[in-house]
Amino acid sequence: MRTITLTKTELELLIEQKIIEFFGDPDAGLQLKDEFVKKLKERIKNNSQRIPHKKIIEKYV
Repeated sequence: MRTITLTKTELELLIEQKIIEFFGDPDAGLQLKDEFVKKLKERIKNNSQRIPHKKIIEKYV
């Protein structure tokens, strides 16, 4: 018998994938509200509000 070793993250992703396979994606077919899309586009244009991923990790991990 062969042993499979998974990290915690890999196991969580595997479980999530299996749940989605069984129940389906709960967000499938949903659409974003126009107001949300507009605000998102505005935030993307404004580079000063962006925080690099590395800084987020340093702050919260």
